[in-house]
Amino acid sequence: MEAPILERPLYAAAVEGIVEYVQPRNSRGPRVTLRVRSIQRLSAKATPTRIRVRFQKPLPQLSPGQLISFKATLNPSAAPALPGGYDFARAAYYKSIGGVGFAIGNPVVRAPPKDIPQLVAVAATIQALRQSVGARVRAVLDGQTGAIANALMIGERGQIERVILEAYRDAGLLHLLSISGLHMAIMAGSFFFAVRLLLANLEAVALRFAIKKWAAFSAILAATGYLLISGSTHATLRAFVMVSIMMLAIMLDRPGLALRNVVIAAMGTLIVSPESLLHAGFQMSFAAVTALIATYEKFRDRRANKESMTSTWLLTKAFWFLIGIIGSTVIASVAVAPIAAFHFHKSQQFAVLANLIAVPVCNLFVMPAALLAFLLMPLGLEAIPLTAMGYGIDVMTWCAVRVAALPGAVGNVPAFSTLAFAMIVLGGLWLCLWQKLWRWFGLVLILSGVAQAQDRQRPDLLVGREVRLVALRQADGKLAINRGRRAKFELEQWLAHEGDPRSVAQIQNRAGFKCDSSGCISTLEKQYVAISNHPISLNDDCIRAVVLVLPYPRPARCENKRAIVWDYWDLRYNGTHTYRTGADGTLHIMTVAAYRGDRPWSQSHRRKGRRSRYVKRRTAPGSSRLPQFAAQQRLQAGGKQSERPEEEGDDFAFDRF
Repeated sequence: MEAPILERPLYAAAVEGIVEYVQPRNSRGPRVTLRVRSIQRLSAKATPTRIRVRFQKPLPQLSPGQLISFKATLNPSAAPALPGGYDFARAAYYKSIGGVGFAIGNPVVRAPPKDIPQLVAVAATIQALRQSVGARVRAVLDGQTGAIANALMIGERGQIERVILEAYRDAGLLHLLSISGLHMAIMAGSFFFAVRLLLANLEAVALRFAIKKWAAFSAILAATGYLLISGSTHATLRAFVMVSIMMLAIMLDRPGLALRNVVIAAMGTLIVSPESLLHAGFQMSFAAVTALIATYEKFRDRRANKESMTSTWLLTKAFWFLIGIIGSTVIASVAVAPIAAFHFHKSQQFAVLANLIAVPVCNLFVMPAALLAFLLMPLGLEAIPLTAMGYGIDVMTWCAVRVAALPGAVGNVPAFSTLAFAMIVLGGLWLCLWQKLWRWFGLVLILSGVAQAQDRQRPDLLVGREVRLVALRQADGKLAINRGRRAKFELEQWLAHEGDPRSVAQIQNRAGFKCDSSGCISTLEKQYVAISNHPISLNDDCIRAVVLVLPYPRPARCENKRAIVWDYWDLRYNGTHTYRTGADGTLHIMTVAAYRGDRPWSQSHRRKGRRSRYVKRRTAPGSSRLPQFAAQQRLQAGGKQSERPEEEGDDFAFDRF
């Protein structure tokens, strides 16, 4: 997977490459993934394989397979917002994306290259087909209904508004917008049912051949087509592997829904994509499926015993269908709850209610209509099933908005240790996999993990990269910040990690620092903490402060040996710093760089042997450049980030989900 990654920002660099993927956006230009052919001021060895750039204006003429050139400002992918946070650079590394940024001006489309790789040409053809399908969907369904339809049919979520995404997330319905096991199972299952029904009506075929196996094989082909047209994301690939193995089991006269098949699917996924083991989507998918099948096998045995004693049903099939939806939702929700809490720090309290309404609509209405639309598109008759699909999507969105608006719909869960998470997951697996009485020992492991999760060690001080944001824990246990206006996303991640339900606006109005033009001061357990924005405050701060934060290089004359001094280069190279005082008085300092370790996607890996440059660039005593240093750095970067960190993933939440 290793590919070159940018070591430093590039400003107004000429870029040439082949368009691989065009993701339209709502109110601005598209975000384009480019297979790079050349980048100005970079050697061939240092040129990334792929980059992702955002254009400022809509470009309807842009399509996969085109060779384009333009100027762009590029950066390496963003580091985590805090130690243990989501790592955008890691996600980009496994996609061979070596830089992200924004384009300057419009691209120039050039003549197609003759030496385009065959795989790139095939991928471009598939992407062009996806764009064509998306355009035909939007011709029938407009607004957010059309955007959600495209998310379900071709995996394109860039045009869904953030307020709608948040409503689906808070209602526990975000899984409906990410093409995964549910959608793949409905697509393949509907095709399996339709083909088998059709063949069953052909007497000459039905009486002579194993039409069930034929239907299973056709379902695998349908799942393959859906995998390609939906973008082949990690979640879709996992679902495809699982559904294909289930159908293969039918073809081999084996039970389709069995835990052995789940194990085979997990092994197959990890062989193709080993890094997905640490991906939240992998963990949630297999946790839900494992819990559902383990429960299904248990009740299937009891149901078989009951049917052997009596041939009459006291309850209708409709009742059992309803019980099945409720039970499946509860089981899946319980199975994924600790994983969602560990990765997203959220819990949806009314997910059962929302899924009780939305999942049947998706199962029986929306996805079958999508399958019918795919089949009728070559004939130009997709308008009727798409219209029906739109009505179903409107019901799902109405449900999401109403449930998300209920008081207490979302709970905030503070971050807890990896040890506690591992104990909970191990306990759940133990509970699902064993058959005998000792399976209930899994509950002991789960409860032990929950108890371990209560022992949270939260930092007393957080200082963001390049000193854009500083947060300090107050006596009531909540964070107060200096007035960091350019770090909204960073602050959102800090609050989520804390399990703090306050918004960015609410925390910015909280008094915790005393600031003037030369800097800010505060106290931490009666200790002096200072942020010096001007050399005029250094004489006092260097003497009194226990922790001193400098948004410029540390001058040599600040020689307080008992103080912890973090300057511009410390924070730029090592990322967010955290400071915590233990119960025994010991200090615990952690940085993003130390937490990540020496990984191929980390900055420390790319800067091996360059410590001497870092030391030399410290500013000499008495330099007049001190107060202007940070401003000059921002001005050099054009006064803006190359790309908002939350945009580096597939809408951030989806990239993890």
